[in-house]
Amino acid sequence: MDKRIKVGLIGLGQRGNGLMNNILKIKDTLISAICDKFSDRLDNAEKRIVDNGDPAPFKTDDYLKVIACGVDVVIVATSWNNHVEVALSAMNAGVPVAMEVGGSHSIEDCWALVDCYEKTNTPFFFLENCCYNIDEALATSLVRNGVLGEVVYCQGAYCHDLRSEIAGGIDTHHYRLEEYKNYCCDNYPTHELGPISKILNINRGNRFIKLVSMSSKSLGMKHYIKNTPIYADRLKDIEFKQGDVVSTMIQCENGEMIVLKLDTTLPRLYDRNLTVSGTKGFYCQSTNAVVLDKGEFDHEIDKYSKAFGSDEKYNKYLPEEWRAITDEQKKAGHGGMDYIMLRHLFDALKTKEKKMPIDVYDAAVWMSITALSEKSIKEGSMPVDCIDFTRGKYKQFKPLDTFKYPYIRCKNKIN
Repeated sequence: MDKRIKVGLIGLGQRGNGLMNNILKIKDTLISAICDKFSDRLDNAEKRIVDNGDPAPFKTDDYLKVIACGVDVVIVATSWNNHVEVALSAMNAGVPVAMEVGGSHSIEDCWALVDCYEKTNTPFFFLENCCYNIDEALATSLVRNGVLGEVVYCQGAYCHDLRSEIAGGIDTHHYRLEEYKNYCCDNYPTHELGPISKILNINRGNRFIKLVSMSSKSLGMKHYIKNTPIYADRLKDIEFKQGDVVSTMIQCENGEMIVLKLDTTLPRLYDRNLTVSGTKGFYCQSTNAVVLDKGEFDHEIDKYSKAFGSDEKYNKYLPEEWRAITDEQKKAGHGGMDYIMLRHLFDALKTKEKKMPIDVYDAAVWMSITALSEKSIKEGSMPVDCIDFTRGKYKQFKPLDTFKYPYIRCKNKIN
């Protein structure tokens, strides 16, 4: 009998295929069911699974049939607007859920996830891969080991030129096209906010109190479409509500401040810009720099660049997963963070853990930033209260006592 973890993969678009790359390389898992509304995607996924030496999976365009077919976990990689619908169905059926990221325009949906989890106690893992990236892992470990002192300020961004992907949705069915037409908000906050939340122990002794969001005007997509022949005629009449740049400031209960930035419709380099400022020093992802108080780097601009790349000297603080990762695992997706994230998911399922490293409360809080930022922008950038989806339990929730990234509470602190 095949004792591998049986995976039901729901959604076979860009992200679903990226996750498949990694799952096929994990020996104790088996993709036994696949679901998508497009038959060509189903056929292509089936071929990849069979070419990997595995049995042909159950194929369907009905996600409820995947949930009912005996899988050990469902991975929800559909478009943002039906993540919650699929996850709720799985949890109500008692099937563990790993749900892909994205913002939510509905606070009610965020509460629905929490309420369903608390009613069913079905394991729920939020697939925020950036919590497992090497840079974010290093920054988190530096904080946990006291290297940066007490953290006062964090910033992060999702800066990614997505113009071709957004416009291309007219052919590829990508959901971002409709998203950018209909909303103005921070629509994708979790890549930067997830790691920051882990660093600041959000939902584990700390929480978000209020936020303020502001948006620029929207010109980037219009300019791109006008100057791109394959879209110029077909998309010329579309009006985009989404501002080119959205900034959000968040106040935390324990006194920290967070600044987020969404920048996806102008020409630019990719950047998540994780920055952590503490009383002893700071970490900057964009320059791969660690600068400590009374250290070797001067704050003056002509000497500042010498700090670029200095984080390599702190690699002893990296979690073991990153010190032991192989080239094959790195190549499977997003430089290795997808592999490590999925490895943690499947390890948690094998040990039958109920509380996942990135749980339903994390998902609800991070996803809700989209709806709250939209509300703030509509109200003229007025402050908006954030929501405690733990109903006060965050005061008792604590990181695990043993090393288990992304909690990163080191079992043996590094001297």
